[in-house]
Amino acid sequence: MKNLKFPLVVITATMLLSSCGGGSAPIVATPIENIDTTPLKITPLTEAQLKTWGAADLVADTIPGMSVDKTYNELIKNKKGQKTIVAVIDSGIDIEHEDLKNVIWTNEDEIPGNGKDDDNNGYIDDVHGWNFLGDIVGENMEYVRIIKKLEPKFKGKTEASISAADRASFALYKKAKAEFEKESQETMAGKAQYEQILSQVKPAHQAISKKLGKEDYTAKDLASISSPSATEQQQIGMLTQMLSFGESVPAVIKELQGGIDYFSGRLETHFNTEKDFRSVLGDNPNDITDTAYGNNDVDGPDPKKEDARHGTHVAGIIAAERDNGLGMQGVAKNVEIMVCRAVPDGDEYDKDIALAIRYAVDNGAKVINTSFGKYYSPHPEWVWDAIKYAASKDVLIVNAAGNEAFDLDGIQVYPNDQEGTDSEISSTFLTVGALNYKYGSEMVANFSNYGKSNVDVFAPGVKIWATTPLNTYENLQGTSMASPAVAGVAAMIRSYYPNLSAKQVKAILMDSGLTSNTQVILGGDQSRKDNFNNLSTSGKMVNMYNAFIMADKISRQL
Repeated sequence: MKNLKFPLVVITATMLLSSCGGGSAPIVATPIENIDTTPLKITPLTEAQLKTWGAADLVADTIPGMSVDKTYNELIKNKKGQKTIVAVIDSGIDIEHEDLKNVIWTNEDEIPGNGKDDDNNGYIDDVHGWNFLGDIVGENMEYVRIIKKLEPKFKGKTEASISAADRASFALYKKAKAEFEKESQETMAGKAQYEQILSQVKPAHQAISKKLGKEDYTAKDLASISSPSATEQQQIGMLTQMLSFGESVPAVIKELQGGIDYFSGRLETHFNTEKDFRSVLGDNPNDITDTAYGNNDVDGPDPKKEDARHGTHVAGIIAAERDNGLGMQGVAKNVEIMVCRAVPDGDEYDKDIALAIRYAVDNGAKVINTSFGKYYSPHPEWVWDAIKYAASKDVLIVNAAGNEAFDLDGIQVYPNDQEGTDSEISSTFLTVGALNYKYGSEMVANFSNYGKSNVDVFAPGVKIWATTPLNTYENLQGTSMASPAVAGVAAMIRSYYPNLSAKQVKAILMDSGLTSNTQVILGGDQSRKDNFNNLSTSGKMVNMYNAFIMADKISRQL
Protein backbone atom coordinates (compact mmCIF):
# COMPACT_ATOMS: atom_id res chain seq x y z
CA MET A 1 0.00 0.00 0.00
CA LYS A 2 2.65 2.44 -1.02
CA ASN A 3 1.61 6.07 -1.09
CA LEU A 4 1.23 7.44 -4.63
CA LYS A 5 2.39 11.00 -4.22
CA PHE A 6 0.81 14.05 -5.77
CA PRO A 7 2.09 17.41 -4.49
CA LEU A 8 -0.19 18.95 -1.89
CA VAL A 9 -2.54 21.34 -3.61
CA VAL A 10 -2.85 24.73 -1.95
CA ILE A 11 -5.52 26.87 -3.56
CA THR A 12 -6.35 30.33 -2.31
CA ALA A 13 -9.68 32.04 -2.71
CA THR A 14 -8.26 34.30 -5.41
CA MET A 15 -6.61 31.60 -7.52
CA LEU A 16 -8.38 30.48 -10.70
CA LEU A 17 -7.63 27.06 -12.05
CA SER A 18 -6.79 26.63 -15.69
CA SER A 19 -7.80 24.00 -18.28
CA CYS A 20 -11.19 22.39 -18.72
CA GLY A 21 -11.32 19.31 -16.44
CA GLY A 22 -14.41 18.57 -14.36
CA GLY A 23 -16.91 19.83 -16.93
CA SER A 24 -17.87 22.99 -15.00
CA ALA A 25 -16.41 26.04 -13.29
CA PRO A 26 -13.26 25.30 -11.30
CA ILE A 27 -13.41 24.82 -7.55
CA VAL A 28 -11.92 27.84 -5.84
CA ALA A 29 -11.37 27.07 -2.17
CA THR A 30 -8.73 26.68 0.50
CA PRO A 31 -7.90 23.17 1.75
CA ILE A 32 -8.31 22.35 5.42
CA GLU A 33 -4.90 22.35 7.13
CA ASN A 34 -3.20 22.72 10.53
CA ILE A 35 -5.72 20.62 12.42
CA ASP A 36 -3.38 20.16 15.38
CA THR A 37 -4.43 23.64 16.44
CA THR A 38 -8.08 22.53 16.55
CA PRO A 39 -9.34 22.57 20.15
CA LEU A 40 -10.57 19.31 21.67
CA LYS A 41 -14.32 18.95 22.03
CA ILE A 42 -15.20 19.05 25.72
CA THR A 43 -18.96 18.50 25.63
CA PRO A 44 -20.33 15.05 24.74
CA LEU A 45 -21.89 14.63 21.32
CA THR A 46 -25.66 14.95 21.16
CA GLU A 47 -27.73 12.10 19.72
CA ALA A 48 -28.13 14.06 16.48
CA GLN A 49 -24.37 14.66 16.25
CA LEU A 50 -23.65 10.98 16.85
CA LYS A 51 -25.94 10.00 14.00
CA THR A 52 -24.10 12.25 11.55
CA TRP A 53 -20.60 12.60 12.97
CA GLY A 54 -18.91 10.93 10.01
CA ALA A 55 -20.04 13.86 7.83
CA ALA A 56 -18.83 16.52 10.28
CA ASP A 57 -15.97 18.95 9.73
CA LEU A 58 -13.08 18.73 12.18
CA VAL A 59 -12.29 22.45 12.20
CA ALA A 60 -15.87 23.70 12.46
CA ASP A 61 -17.31 20.95 14.65
CA THR A 62 -14.21 19.60 16.48
CA ILE A 63 -15.39 16.13 15.38
CA PRO A 64 -13.05 14.11 13.11
CA GLY A 65 -15.52 13.48 10.30
CA MET A 66 -14.83 13.66 6.56
CA SER A 67 -16.26 17.16 5.90
CA VAL A 68 -19.01 15.63 3.75
CA ASP A 69 -21.64 18.26 4.49
CA LYS A 70 -19.12 21.04 3.97
CA THR A 71 -18.30 19.57 0.55
CA TYR A 72 -21.91 19.44 -0.57
CA ASN A 73 -22.72 22.89 0.79
CA GLU A 74 -19.64 24.77 -0.40
CA LEU A 75 -18.03 22.94 -3.33
CA ILE A 76 -20.48 20.91 -5.39
CA LYS A 77 -24.03 22.12 -4.75
CA ASN A 78 -24.24 23.51 -8.31
CA LYS A 79 -22.18 20.79 -9.98
CA LYS A 80 -23.38 17.60 -11.61
CA GLY A 81 -21.73 14.22 -11.77
CA GLN A 82 -22.45 11.03 -13.66
CA LYS A 83 -23.78 7.69 -12.45
CA THR A 84 -21.11 5.52 -10.87
CA ILE A 85 -21.50 1.86 -9.96
CA VAL A 86 -20.17 0.73 -6.58
CA ALA A 87 -20.09 -3.00 -5.91
CA VAL A 88 -20.58 -4.10 -2.31
CA ILE A 89 -19.11 -7.56 -1.70
CA ASP A 90 -20.69 -8.48 1.60
CA SER A 91 -23.36 -10.53 3.37
CA GLY A 92 -26.16 -9.35 1.09
CA ILE A 93 -28.26 -6.19 1.00
CA ASP A 94 -31.94 -5.48 1.64
CA ILE A 95 -32.60 -4.02 -1.81
CA GLU A 96 -36.15 -3.05 -0.81
CA HIS A 97 -35.03 -0.81 2.07
CA GLU A 98 -36.73 2.59 1.92
CA ASP A 99 -33.39 4.42 1.85
CA LEU A 100 -31.70 2.11 -0.67
CA LYS A 101 -34.29 0.86 -3.16
CA ASN A 102 -33.76 3.83 -5.48
CA VAL A 103 -29.98 3.45 -5.59
CA ILE A 104 -29.69 -0.28 -6.34
CA TRP A 105 -27.98 -1.19 -9.61
CA THR A 106 -30.13 -2.87 -12.24
CA ASN A 107 -28.61 -4.96 -15.01
CA GLU A 108 -30.43 -3.52 -18.01
CA ASP A 109 -29.16 -6.32 -20.25
CA GLU A 110 -30.95 -9.00 -18.22
CA ILE A 111 -34.67 -9.79 -18.55
CA PRO A 112 -35.92 -10.47 -15.00
CA GLY A 113 -37.37 -13.88 -14.23
CA ASN A 114 -37.04 -15.58 -17.59
CA GLY A 115 -34.51 -18.13 -16.37
CA LYS A 116 -32.01 -17.19 -19.08
CA ASP A 117 -28.57 -15.64 -19.14
CA ASP A 118 -29.65 -12.82 -21.49
CA ASP A 119 -26.37 -10.91 -21.38
CA ASN A 120 -24.21 -14.05 -21.59
CA ASN A 121 -22.15 -13.10 -18.55
CA GLY A 122 -22.47 -16.55 -17.00
CA TYR A 123 -25.14 -15.61 -14.43
CA ILE A 124 -28.86 -16.26 -14.94
CA ASP A 125 -31.26 -13.43 -14.02
CA ASP A 126 -28.56 -11.42 -12.26
CA VAL A 127 -30.76 -8.34 -12.17
CA HIS A 128 -29.18 -6.60 -9.16
CA GLY A 129 -26.00 -8.62 -8.72
CA TRP A 130 -25.23 -12.19 -7.68
CA ASN A 131 -25.47 -14.37 -4.58
CA PHE A 132 -22.35 -16.55 -4.50
CA LEU A 133 -23.49 -18.20 -1.25
CA GLY A 134 -26.87 -19.53 -2.31
CA ASP A 135 -28.77 -20.42 0.89
CA ILE A 136 -25.68 -20.47 3.13
CA VAL A 137 -25.78 -18.14 6.13
CA GLY A 138 -23.45 -19.65 8.76
CA GLU A 139 -19.99 -20.99 7.92
CA ASN A 140 -16.81 -22.24 9.53
CA MET A 141 -13.79 -20.13 10.26
CA GLU A 142 -11.07 -20.81 7.72
CA TYR A 143 -8.81 -22.41 10.33
CA VAL A 144 -11.61 -24.87 11.15
CA ARG A 145 -11.87 -25.82 7.48
CA ILE A 146 -8.09 -26.32 7.47
CA ILE A 147 -8.34 -28.63 10.49
CA LYS A 148 -11.14 -30.65 8.89
CA LYS A 149 -9.07 -31.06 5.74
CA LEU A 150 -5.76 -31.97 7.41
CA GLU A 151 -6.90 -33.79 10.56
CA PRO A 152 -7.21 -37.23 8.90
CA LYS A 153 -3.58 -37.00 7.85
CA PHE A 154 -1.99 -35.40 10.90
CA LYS A 155 -4.10 -36.19 13.97
CA GLY A 156 -1.96 -37.61 16.74
CA LYS A 157 1.27 -37.17 14.77
CA THR A 158 4.43 -35.54 16.09
CA GLU A 159 6.76 -33.37 14.07
CA ALA A 160 9.43 -36.06 14.15
CA SER A 161 7.12 -38.41 12.26
CA ILE A 162 6.33 -35.93 9.48
CA SER A 163 8.16 -36.09 6.17
CA ALA A 164 9.99 -33.04 4.86
CA ALA A 165 7.41 -32.67 2.09
CA ASP A 166 4.56 -32.45 4.63
CA ARG A 167 6.15 -30.17 7.22
CA ALA A 168 4.63 -26.94 5.91
CA SER A 169 1.14 -28.49 5.92
CA PHE A 170 1.74 -29.95 9.38
CA ALA A 171 2.83 -26.54 10.71
CA LEU A 172 -0.32 -24.98 9.25
CA TYR A 173 -2.43 -27.71 10.86
CA LYS A 174 -0.86 -27.14 14.27
CA LYS A 175 -1.29 -23.38 14.00
CA ALA A 176 -4.95 -23.75 12.97
CA LYS A 177 -5.54 -26.24 15.78
CA ALA A 178 -4.10 -23.86 18.36
CA GLU A 179 -6.23 -21.00 17.04
CA PHE A 180 -9.34 -23.17 17.12
CA GLU A 181 -8.78 -24.29 20.69
CA LYS A 182 -8.11 -20.75 21.91
CA GLU A 183 -11.06 -19.13 20.14
CA SER A 184 -13.61 -21.87 20.87
CA GLN A 185 -12.68 -22.00 24.55
CA GLU A 186 -12.94 -18.21 24.85
CA THR A 187 -16.34 -18.34 23.17
CA MET A 188 -17.62 -21.03 25.52
CA ALA A 189 -16.32 -19.04 28.50
CA GLY A 190 -18.00 -15.88 27.23
CA LYS A 191 -21.31 -17.68 26.78
CA ALA A 192 -21.13 -19.15 30.29
CA GLN A 193 -20.29 -15.76 31.81
CA TYR A 194 -23.17 -13.99 30.06
CA GLU A 195 -25.58 -16.76 31.04
CA GLN A 196 -24.52 -16.51 34.69
CA ILE A 197 -24.96 -12.72 34.76
CA LEU A 198 -28.34 -12.93 33.03
CA SER A 199 -29.54 -15.62 35.46
CA GLN A 200 -28.94 -13.16 38.31
CA VAL A 201 -30.08 -9.95 36.64
CA LYS A 202 -33.44 -11.24 35.38
CA PRO A 203 -34.96 -12.24 38.75
CA ALA A 204 -33.52 -9.14 40.42
CA HIS A 205 -35.09 -6.95 37.73
CA GLN A 206 -38.45 -8.70 38.08
CA ALA A 207 -38.48 -8.25 41.86
CA ILE A 208 -37.44 -4.57 41.84
CA SER A 209 -39.75 -3.72 38.92
CA LYS A 210 -42.66 -5.11 40.93
CA LYS A 211 -41.61 -3.11 43.99
CA LEU A 212 -41.22 0.16 42.03
CA GLY A 213 -44.21 -0.43 39.80
CA LYS A 214 -42.24 0.11 36.59
CA GLU A 215 -39.61 -1.61 34.48
CA ASP A 216 -37.78 1.45 33.19
CA TYR A 217 -36.30 2.76 36.43
CA THR A 218 -33.19 4.85 37.08
CA ALA A 219 -30.30 4.62 39.52
CA LYS A 220 -32.01 7.41 41.47
CA ASP A 221 -35.17 5.29 41.72
CA LEU A 222 -33.12 2.40 43.07
CA ALA A 223 -31.42 4.62 45.63
CA SER A 224 -34.82 5.91 46.82
CA ILE A 225 -36.04 2.47 47.96
CA SER A 226 -36.48 2.73 51.72
CA SER A 227 -35.57 0.05 54.22
CA PRO A 228 -34.51 -2.57 51.68
CA SER A 229 -34.06 -6.12 52.89
CA ALA A 230 -30.66 -7.82 52.64
CA THR A 231 -31.77 -9.54 49.42
CA GLU A 232 -33.06 -6.25 48.01
CA GLN A 233 -29.80 -4.52 48.87
CA GLN A 234 -27.95 -7.10 46.77
CA GLN A 235 -30.43 -6.67 43.93
CA ILE A 236 -30.20 -2.88 44.07
CA GLY A 237 -26.40 -3.03 43.98
CA MET A 238 -26.41 -5.37 40.99
CA LEU A 239 -29.02 -3.40 39.02
CA THR A 240 -27.24 -0.11 39.73
CA GLN A 241 -24.11 -1.63 38.27
CA MET A 242 -26.06 -2.82 35.21
CA LEU A 243 -27.30 0.72 34.61
CA SER A 244 -23.68 1.79 34.09
CA PHE A 245 -23.61 -0.51 31.04
CA GLY A 246 -26.79 0.71 29.35
CA GLU A 247 -29.67 3.17 29.30
CA SER A 248 -31.99 0.80 31.18
CA VAL A 249 -31.92 -2.64 32.75
CA PRO A 250 -34.24 -4.08 30.04
CA ALA A 251 -31.75 -2.77 27.46
CA VAL A 252 -28.87 -4.46 29.31
CA ILE A 253 -30.86 -7.71 29.50
CA LYS A 254 -31.40 -7.51 25.75
CA GLU A 255 -27.66 -6.97 25.22
CA LEU A 256 -26.80 -9.92 27.46
CA GLN A 257 -29.20 -12.17 25.55
CA GLY A 258 -27.73 -10.87 22.30
CA GLY A 259 -24.27 -11.82 23.54
CA ILE A 260 -25.45 -15.32 24.45
CA ASP A 261 -27.03 -15.72 21.02
CA TYR A 262 -23.80 -14.51 19.39
CA PHE A 263 -21.61 -16.95 21.32
CA SER A 264 -24.07 -19.79 20.70
CA GLY A 265 -24.12 -19.01 17.00
CA ARG A 266 -20.33 -19.13 16.82
CA LEU A 267 -20.26 -22.51 18.51
CA GLU A 268 -22.90 -23.86 16.11
CA THR A 269 -21.27 -22.55 12.95
CA HIS A 270 -17.80 -21.00 13.22
CA PHE A 271 -16.34 -23.87 15.29
CA ASN A 272 -18.51 -26.73 14.07
CA THR A 273 -16.13 -29.51 13.02
CA GLU A 274 -18.90 -31.88 11.92
CA LYS A 275 -21.09 -30.00 9.44
CA ASP A 276 -20.17 -29.23 5.82
CA PHE A 277 -21.98 -25.94 5.20
CA ARG A 278 -20.73 -25.66 1.63
CA SER A 279 -22.30 -28.88 0.37
CA VAL A 280 -25.66 -27.20 -0.34
CA LEU A 281 -24.06 -25.17 -3.14
CA GLY A 282 -22.95 -28.22 -5.07
CA ASP A 283 -19.71 -26.70 -6.31
CA ASN A 284 -16.09 -27.55 -5.66
CA PRO A 285 -14.70 -24.67 -3.56
CA ASN A 286 -11.16 -25.73 -4.47
CA ASP A 287 -11.80 -25.34 -8.22
CA ILE A 288 -11.85 -21.71 -9.39
CA THR A 289 -13.14 -22.80 -12.81
CA ASP A 290 -16.30 -24.35 -11.30
CA THR A 291 -18.46 -21.21 -11.52
CA ALA A 292 -22.00 -22.51 -12.08
CA TYR A 293 -23.35 -22.01 -8.58
CA GLY A 294 -25.27 -19.48 -6.48
CA ASN A 295 -28.41 -17.54 -7.39
CA ASN A 296 -29.78 -14.02 -7.83
CA ASP A 297 -31.32 -13.72 -4.33
CA VAL A 298 -28.94 -10.96 -3.29
CA ASP A 299 -30.48 -10.29 0.13
CA GLY A 300 -30.05 -13.94 1.16
CA PRO A 301 -32.43 -16.70 2.24
CA ASP A 302 -33.65 -15.29 5.57
CA PRO A 303 -37.16 -13.75 5.25
CA LYS A 304 -36.26 -11.37 8.08
CA LYS A 305 -33.07 -10.49 6.15
CA GLU A 306 -31.04 -10.57 9.35
CA ASP A 307 -28.16 -12.17 7.47
CA ALA A 308 -28.09 -9.06 5.25
CA ARG A 309 -27.66 -6.68 8.20
CA HIS A 310 -23.95 -6.04 7.71
CA GLY A 311 -24.15 -5.52 3.95
CA THR A 312 -27.23 -3.30 4.23
CA HIS A 313 -25.42 -1.10 6.75
CA VAL A 314 -22.36 -0.86 4.51
CA ALA A 315 -24.50 0.05 1.48
CA GLY A 316 -26.27 2.78 3.43
CA ILE A 317 -23.03 4.40 4.48
CA ILE A 318 -22.00 4.60 0.84
CA ALA A 319 -25.21 5.63 -0.85
CA ALA A 320 -28.40 5.83 1.24
CA GLU A 321 -30.54 8.24 -0.74
CA ARG A 322 -29.75 11.83 0.18
CA ASP A 323 -32.35 14.52 0.90
CA ASN A 324 -35.36 12.17 0.86
CA GLY A 325 -36.38 12.93 4.44
CA LEU A 326 -35.70 9.40 5.63
CA GLY A 327 -33.31 7.92 8.19
CA MET A 328 -29.85 8.94 6.99
CA GLN A 329 -27.70 10.54 4.33
CA GLY A 330 -25.26 8.37 2.42
CA VAL A 331 -21.85 9.82 1.60
CA ALA A 332 -22.44 9.62 -2.16
CA LYS A 333 -25.11 10.57 -4.63
CA ASN A 334 -25.08 9.58 -8.33
CA VAL A 335 -24.29 6.03 -7.17
CA GLU A 336 -25.79 2.66 -8.01
CA ILE A 337 -25.06 -0.21 -5.59
CA MET A 338 -24.27 -3.57 -7.19
CA VAL A 339 -24.84 -6.43 -4.75
CA CYS A 340 -22.37 -9.31 -4.53
CA ARG A 341 -23.34 -11.65 -1.70
CA ALA A 342 -20.16 -13.58 -0.86
CA VAL A 343 -19.50 -13.11 2.88
CA PRO A 344 -21.22 -15.57 5.26
CA ASP A 345 -21.45 -15.49 9.04
CA GLY A 346 -18.02 -17.05 9.31
CA ASP A 347 -15.02 -16.85 7.02
CA GLU A 348 -15.52 -16.26 3.32
CA TYR A 349 -14.18 -18.64 0.68
CA ASP A 350 -11.34 -17.34 -1.49
CA LYS A 351 -13.13 -18.61 -4.59
CA ASP A 352 -16.29 -16.58 -3.88
CA ILE A 353 -14.32 -13.40 -3.27
CA ALA A 354 -12.21 -13.79 -6.40
CA LEU A 355 -15.27 -14.44 -8.56
CA ALA A 356 -17.23 -11.60 -6.92
CA ILE A 357 -14.43 -9.11 -7.69
CA ARG A 358 -14.33 -10.28 -11.29
CA TYR A 359 -18.14 -10.12 -11.55
CA ALA A 360 -18.13 -6.53 -10.27
CA VAL A 361 -15.38 -5.48 -12.66
CA ASP A 362 -16.96 -7.16 -15.68
CA ASN A 363 -20.36 -5.62 -15.01
CA GLY A 364 -19.24 -2.01 -14.76
CA ALA A 365 -18.31 -1.26 -11.15
CA LYS A 366 -15.78 1.57 -10.80
CA VAL A 367 -15.41 1.13 -7.02
CA ILE A 368 -15.61 -2.12 -5.01
CA ASN A 369 -16.04 -2.18 -1.23
CA THR A 370 -14.64 -5.18 0.69
CA SER A 371 -15.60 -4.94 4.37
CA PHE A 372 -14.39 -8.36 5.51
CA GLY A 373 -11.19 -10.22 6.17
CA LYS A 374 -9.50 -13.30 7.64
CA TYR A 375 -6.03 -14.43 8.68
CA TYR A 376 -5.88 -17.77 6.87
CA SER A 377 -6.22 -18.23 3.12
CA PRO A 378 -5.76 -21.54 1.28
CA HIS A 379 -6.01 -19.94 -2.17
CA PRO A 380 -4.77 -16.34 -1.82
CA GLU A 381 -3.48 -16.40 -5.41
CA TRP A 382 -7.07 -16.46 -6.73
CA VAL A 383 -7.92 -13.26 -4.89
CA TRP A 384 -4.61 -11.62 -5.76
CA ASP A 385 -5.24 -12.38 -9.43
CA ALA A 386 -8.70 -10.82 -9.14
CA ILE A 387 -7.22 -7.72 -7.48
CA LYS A 388 -4.72 -7.44 -10.32
CA TYR A 389 -7.56 -7.85 -12.80
CA ALA A 390 -9.48 -5.00 -11.14
CA ALA A 391 -6.40 -2.78 -11.39
CA SER A 392 -5.97 -3.63 -15.06
CA LYS A 393 -9.57 -2.54 -15.68
CA ASP A 394 -9.22 0.75 -13.74
CA VAL A 395 -11.33 -0.30 -10.75
CA LEU A 396 -10.60 0.91 -7.21
CA ILE A 397 -11.00 -1.57 -4.33
CA VAL A 398 -11.60 -0.03 -0.88
CA ASN A 399 -10.88 -2.52 1.88
CA ALA A 400 -11.45 -2.72 5.65
CA ALA A 401 -8.25 -3.10 7.70
CA GLY A 402 -9.77 -5.37 10.38
CA ASN A 403 -10.83 -5.11 14.00
CA GLU A 404 -8.26 -6.89 16.16
CA ALA A 405 -6.04 -3.88 17.00
CA PHE A 406 -3.18 -5.61 15.17
CA ASP A 407 -0.19 -3.96 13.54
CA LEU A 408 -0.67 -5.34 10.03
CA ASP A 409 2.97 -4.75 9.20
CA GLY A 410 3.66 -7.83 11.28
CA ILE A 411 0.77 -10.10 10.33
CA GLN A 412 -0.79 -11.21 7.04
CA VAL A 413 -4.48 -10.51 6.51
CA TYR A 414 -6.68 -11.42 3.54
CA PRO A 415 -7.73 -9.85 1.23
CA ASN A 416 -4.73 -7.60 0.74
CA ASP A 417 -2.51 -6.22 -1.99
CA GLN A 418 0.66 -7.68 -0.54
CA GLU A 419 1.96 -10.86 -2.14
CA GLY A 420 4.65 -11.68 0.38
CA THR A 421 6.16 -9.11 2.72
CA ASP A 422 7.13 -6.29 0.35
CA SER A 423 5.66 -7.06 -3.05
CA GLU A 424 2.64 -4.82 -3.69
CA ILE A 425 0.49 -6.19 -6.50
CA SER A 426 -1.95 -3.33 -7.14
CA SER A 427 -1.95 0.45 -7.21
CA THR A 428 -5.77 0.55 -6.94
CA PHE A 429 -6.27 -1.21 -3.59
CA LEU A 430 -6.86 1.06 -0.57
CA THR A 431 -7.00 -0.25 3.01
CA VAL A 432 -8.85 1.76 5.67
CA GLY A 433 -8.53 1.90 9.46
CA ALA A 434 -11.25 3.24 11.77
CA LEU A 435 -11.51 6.58 13.59
CA ASN A 436 -13.39 7.30 16.79
CA TYR A 437 -15.52 10.45 17.12
CA LYS A 438 -13.35 11.65 20.02
CA TYR A 439 -10.65 13.88 18.55
CA GLY A 440 -7.39 13.63 20.48
CA SER A 441 -5.67 10.67 22.14
CA GLU A 442 -8.73 8.41 21.64
CA MET A 443 -9.07 9.33 17.97
CA VAL A 444 -8.20 5.85 16.65
CA ALA A 445 -10.90 3.25 17.35
CA ASN A 446 -9.71 0.89 20.06
CA PHE A 447 -10.41 -2.12 17.81
CA SER A 448 -8.83 -0.83 14.60
CA ASN A 449 -5.90 -2.52 12.92
CA TYR A 450 -3.14 -0.20 11.74
CA GLY A 451 0.20 -0.34 9.97
CA LYS A 452 2.64 2.10 8.40
CA SER A 453 2.96 -0.09 5.29
CA ASN A 454 -0.27 -2.07 5.20
CA VAL A 455 -2.97 0.45 6.13
CA ASP A 456 -3.39 3.44 3.83
CA VAL A 457 -5.79 5.87 5.54
CA PHE A 458 -8.28 6.24 8.39
CA ALA A 459 -11.97 7.19 8.34
CA PRO A 460 -14.99 7.23 10.72
CA GLY A 461 -15.83 3.78 12.06
CA VAL A 462 -17.27 4.04 15.60
CA LYS A 463 -21.04 4.21 16.28
CA ILE A 464 -21.99 4.75 12.67
CA TRP A 465 -25.73 5.24 12.08
CA ALA A 466 -26.90 3.57 8.88
CA THR A 467 -29.48 1.36 7.21
CA THR A 468 -30.34 -2.12 8.47
CA PRO A 469 -32.93 -4.56 7.05
CA LEU A 470 -36.69 -4.01 6.95
CA ASN A 471 -36.52 -0.20 6.91
CA THR A 472 -34.61 0.03 10.18
CA TYR A 473 -31.44 1.93 11.17
CA GLU A 474 -28.75 1.09 13.72
CA ASN A 475 -25.39 2.15 15.09
CA LEU A 476 -22.72 -0.37 14.12
CA GLN A 477 -18.97 -0.05 14.28
CA GLY A 478 -15.82 -1.50 12.82
CA THR A 479 -13.38 -0.88 10.01
CA SER A 480 -16.28 -2.41 8.05
CA MET A 481 -17.96 0.98 8.47
CA ALA A 482 -14.85 3.05 7.79
CA SER A 483 -14.22 1.38 4.44
CA PRO A 484 -17.60 2.26 2.84
CA ALA A 485 -17.26 5.84 4.05
CA VAL A 486 -14.11 6.09 1.93
CA ALA A 487 -15.73 4.12 -0.91
CA GLY A 488 -18.45 6.78 -0.93
CA VAL A 489 -15.89 9.58 -1.29
CA ALA A 490 -14.09 7.61 -4.01
CA ALA A 491 -17.36 7.12 -5.89
CA MET A 492 -18.08 10.83 -5.74
CA ILE A 493 -14.68 11.69 -7.19
CA ARG A 494 -15.16 9.14 -9.96
CA SER A 495 -18.62 10.59 -10.60
CA TYR A 496 -17.52 14.22 -10.85
CA TYR A 497 -14.08 13.62 -12.38
CA PRO A 498 -14.45 10.55 -14.63
CA ASN A 499 -11.21 11.37 -16.44
CA LEU A 500 -9.24 10.48 -13.29
CA SER A 501 -7.97 6.90 -13.08
CA ALA A 502 -8.52 4.59 -10.11
CA LYS A 503 -4.81 4.95 -9.32
CA GLN A 504 -5.15 8.73 -9.25
CA VAL A 505 -8.26 8.55 -7.06
CA LYS A 506 -6.41 6.38 -4.55
CA ALA A 507 -3.55 8.87 -4.48
CA ILE A 508 -5.92 11.80 -4.03
CA LEU A 509 -7.69 10.13 -1.09
CA MET A 510 -4.32 9.55 0.58
CA ASP A 511 -2.58 12.83 -0.23
CA SER A 512 -5.49 15.18 0.44
CA GLY A 513 -6.37 13.87 3.90
CA LEU A 514 -5.81 15.51 7.25
CA THR A 515 -2.81 14.50 9.32
CA SER A 516 -1.99 14.99 12.97
CA ASN A 517 1.02 14.65 15.23
CA THR A 518 -1.28 13.74 18.11
CA GLN A 519 -0.18 10.75 20.15
CA VAL A 520 -3.02 8.22 20.16
CA ILE A 521 -3.86 5.12 22.19
CA LEU A 522 -3.70 1.80 20.36
CA GLY A 523 -6.04 -1.07 21.12
CA GLY A 524 -7.54 0.79 24.08
CA ASP A 525 -4.31 0.12 25.98
CA GLN A 526 -2.83 3.21 27.64
CA SER A 527 0.63 1.63 27.52
CA ARG A 528 0.51 1.36 23.70
CA LYS A 529 0.74 4.74 22.03
CA ASP A 530 2.08 6.21 18.82
CA ASN A 531 1.66 9.36 16.77
CA PHE A 532 -1.36 9.19 14.52
CA ASN A 533 0.71 9.94 11.43
CA ASN A 534 2.75 6.76 12.03
CA LEU A 535 -0.23 4.41 11.82
CA SER A 536 -0.78 4.37 8.08
CA THR A 537 1.10 4.91 4.83
CA SER A 538 -0.43 8.34 4.30
CA GLY A 539 -0.56 9.21 7.99
CA LYS A 540 -3.92 10.80 7.26
CA MET A 541 -7.68 10.65 7.72
CA VAL A 542 -9.77 10.94 4.57
CA ASN A 543 -11.31 14.36 3.97
CA MET A 544 -13.87 14.74 1.19
CA TYR A 545 -13.53 18.53 1.02
CA ASN A 546 -9.78 18.45 0.40
CA ALA A 547 -10.16 15.47 -1.94
CA PHE A 548 -12.50 17.42 -4.21
CA ILE A 549 -10.18 20.42 -4.31
CA MET A 550 -7.26 18.20 -5.27
CA ALA A 551 -9.29 16.16 -7.76
CA ASP A 552 -10.50 19.32 -9.49
CA LYS A 553 -6.96 20.64 -9.81
CA ILE A 554 -5.49 17.40 -11.14
CA SER A 555 -8.41 16.77 -13.49
CA ARG A 556 -7.90 20.14 -15.17
CA GLN A 557 -4.22 19.41 -15.70
CA LEU A 558 -4.88 16.26 -17.73
